[in-house]
Amino acid sequence: SNQRHWHEPVQRYIADCLAGTTGPRGKDFNMRWVASMVADVNRIMMRGGVFMYPADRKDPSKPGRLRLMYEAAPMAMVMEQAGGAASDGTQALLDVVPGALHQRVPVMLGSKAEIETFLTYR
Repeated sequence: SNQRHWHEPVQRYIADCLAGTTGPRGKDFNMRWVASMVADVNRIMMRGGVFMYPADRKDPSKPGRLRLMYEAAPMAMVMEQAGGAASDGTQALLDVVPGALHQRVPVMLGSKAEIETFLTYR
């Protein structure tokens, strides 16, 4: 429902995934959303893929929805320790210096290869 508010690089990445075998990625992707970051990340760790909660243009005062200190960073650490990657779209999530306790950030995490692919859309 927020796709229309996402920034252009995120929209292009998703469009290419949705295009499936006939698109530039050349393969089909499944998309799921459980509405629980922990459950979604667990599934990604077991089956591969990427979890995304990107920034959007809806409210510029909130660059993301998930809080860095107690949502994004802990999951980023788990994902990186498991061999994956985590990014805010511009840098590694674990490199983000907290500016406030409840600071919000965009989150992209999952397989290292897929996060690297996503970052090429920037």
